[in-house]
Amino acid sequence: MDTKVWMYLSYLLVSVGLTVWVAGTLRRNGLVFLEEVFDDARLARAVNQLLVVGFYLVNLGFVAVAMRSDATVAGTAEALEQLSRKIGLVLLVLGALHFFNVFALGRYRRSRMHQRLAATRPPVAPAHRLPQPPPPPAAPPRPATGGPALP
Repeated sequence: MDTKVWMYLSYLLVSVGLTVWVAGTLRRNGLVFLEEVFDDARLARAVNQLLVVGFYLVNLGFVAVAMRSDATVAGTAEALEQLSRKIGLVLLVLGALHFFNVFALGRYRRSRMHQRLAATRPPVAPAHRLPQPPPPPAAPPRPATGGPALP
């Protein structure tokens, strides 16, 4: 077989293997996070399954599109260089998808926590009034103008 064919097969094997491993890890560990975010175990399992399916579709679609290479591969060294470039790109996409999901779910979780906190905080009646400051002292009367001052 041609060196480029071996490179393609290695790329597919490593990329699909990484995708399956990361998806399984996210499925197991993400469920705990989703249960806290949604406060409903059934909804968390459903969202977890949808996220995993979406992860597979996006990542395997990217792996298929990125597999094609127009570069000429003369030997094993060039094939390994191409292979490492392609697998590195797949890993970057996996990481970007993961961080986007964590960011979006974290924002959703924070907004739910703020809503829950606002709903559980009762209005507080005033405990007492602040004392009023004393009125300013009265000014002494002024002598009338125009006449002599009386003793």
